[in-house]
Amino acid sequence: MKTLQQLKEFDRIILGIDPGTIIMGYGLIGVNKKDAQVITLGVIKLGKLDDHTLKLKKIFERTIWLIDEFKPDELAIEAPFFGKNVQSMLKLGRAQGVAIAAALSRELHVHEYSPKKIKQSITGNGNASKEQVAAMLGKLLKFNETPEFLDATDGLGAAYCHFLQNDLGKSTGKSFGSWKAFVNANPNKLKK
Repeated sequence: MKTLQQLKEFDRIILGIDPGTIIMGYGLIGVNKKDAQVITLGVIKLGKLDDHTLKLKKIFERTIWLIDEFKPDELAIEAPFFGKNVQSMLKLGRAQGVAIAAALSRELHVHEYSPKKIKQSITGNGNASKEQVAAMLGKLLKFNETPEFLDATDGLGAAYCHFLQNDLGKSTGKSFGSWKAFVNANPNKLKK
């Protein structure tokens, strides 16, 4: 984890959240020009709470804590996916809404990305598995530890997706339709 002084050295900090009512994943990246690096990632476990409203309260409180502790400038959050179970979708939407409300209460800019967009941005495949996303993030952001819960790398993925969408495209003056197009145009950015 970075110290407060190290956090001040970043141009921007992005908090990424993968909302959930059993496990909520989060990741923070620090950005300097065209470079991003991991500040921290982890999960908030909510499974022991039986009352859904208490889960929402904990999501709000922990999101506020992350914001107050790491001082991010923006929140990138994964949008709920459409599933067959309406009750699950409703609960997930509430979890996302509470995290967004926490960010807005601290005046952060909020950006929402679909799971498919996040996967596409990071791996080049919108149908990639959680394991593939985690492995690619490890290579791109140079960290070796795979967390116990891949929800943490999903949260980190939301933050990194936002970085890719908003920083690399702007800094090069070009936009890219896919990860492959970006790599082809920037072979010097690949670490072999």
